[in-house]
Amino acid sequence: MDFTAVLAQIKPKLGCVADNLALIEERIEQAKAAKADLVIFPELALTGYFLKDLVPEVARRLDSPEIARLLELSRGISIAVGFVEATDDYRFFNSALYLEDGVIKHLHRKVYLPTYGLFDEQRYLARGERFRAFDTKFGRMGLLICEDMWHLSSSYILAMDGAATLLCLSSSPGRGVEGESLASAASWQKLTATTALFLNCRVLYCNRVGYEDGVNFWGGSEYIAPSGESIIRARLLEEDSVSARLEEGALRRERIFSPMLRDENLFVTLQELRRIERERGL
Repeated sequence: MDFTAVLAQIKPKLGCVADNLALIEERIEQAKAAKADLVIFPELALTGYFLKDLVPEVARRLDSPEIARLLELSRGISIAVGFVEATDDYRFFNSALYLEDGVIKHLHRKVYLPTYGLFDEQRYLARGERFRAFDTKFGRMGLLICEDMWHLSSSYILAMDGAATLLCLSSSPGRGVEGESLASAASWQKLTATTALFLNCRVLYCNRVGYEDGVNFWGGSEYIAPSGESIIRARLLEEDSVSARLEEGALRRERIFSPMLRDENLFVTLQELRRIERERGL
């Protein structure tokens, strides 16, 4: 079915859960007023990104008051949002929730935790262990958190599991300059376009803005059609909110015109992966 999604490109405050929840709630109300069906927030929107030793302090269980409030808000609009999840065994995950009709439809825990350059996530967070597509009012979707998308198998698994729409929640710092653009922005734009094109899927990418510890986040949230075309893109380096209309007809036309997904041979993929596993002694 057709639906309207809002990419809420916000500037969370580091470690300030109450303030960030208020900001998220404000953007949800704005999206509802605009008659949107789904609103998507960045990675760790509830907490900020460079948390380090703040992780245990800002982590929230799934039965916390903050998640309960977001669930209540999801009765009026579907919500995808990132936060630090605390579990019963005192582990902490960089997680994303998809909330709909007052219910948690899906929880994704970030699988690939970067430990290079500016990043040190694995020191403070536990790794997720699965990629699963899930059903929504708007068809089957998949959730990815930032670095997950840079591993091609992540999006591939979700597409093979039936996801026609990929939601990627991101906190990507601005790095490098290429002419009048940022190298990090150009890299992400190539990645999202290629993913959409080769998997015949829609990509909704939501990145944050603002500064933490002298590092800036570049924004540039966008909707990429199954053709790989960028339909709408938010401003760089500024808070913004953009709305995209996702039409079922466009997905249908692209999958008929360029049936990459239809012709994918999962049997061959599995066969060769098992061979590689045996040969490597994994």
